[in-house]
Amino acid sequence: MTVHDLAEKLALRPLSVSDEERECSGVYIGDLLSWVMGRASCDNVWITIMSNINIVAVASLADVACIVLAEGVTLEENVRTTAEQKGINVFTTEKTAYEIAAELALLDL
Repeated sequence: MTVHDLAEKLALRPLSVSDEERECSGVYIGDLLSWVMGRASCDNVWITIMSNINIVAVASLADVACIVLAEGVTLEENVRTTAEQKGINVFTTEKTAYEIAAELALLDL
């Protein structure tokens, strides 16, 4: 499933989209950045409530397909700009991390 398909099926709001044809596989949920950096896999959808500049670096290092910010979290302009510059796909949703994960499970991601 592509990032575009994922965003459409889950009604995610884009904050930074640089590669909507990027393939997604698997999901990682976590807010402790050092933990995510060591455990998220390439092409994962990373669900978090963290929105500081460090999520861009972690997403890049882990090579996740996209970040989904839960519970209506958004990005400050400098973080959004950095995500765009680094090619990191970031979306937001009002849903909880559990609700997003449950929907992703139904999509058999």
